[in-house]
Amino acid sequence: MSTLTIRMPESKHERLRRLAESRGISMNKLIDELATVALAQHDAETRFRALASKGSARRGLELLEKLKKGFRRGGGV
Repeated sequence: MSTLTIRMPESKHERLRRLAESRGISMNKLIDELATVALAQHDAETRFRALASKGSARRGLELLEKLKKGFRRGGGV
């Protein structure tokens, strides 16, 4: 297990402390969870970009249009 020291404004630290408290977890657990979310988002974007670079721009635009139409109807895809 590693130790990480970060510097942040007191106001942000206090807000994070209250968030951890409201979730019933420690600050360490909260920061670990937030880091997990950030890494998952980064991994998803990386996978998306890798797949997009191999795909068809025309097909991608068609899928986006299909999504847009589905959301306008309120039914999703």
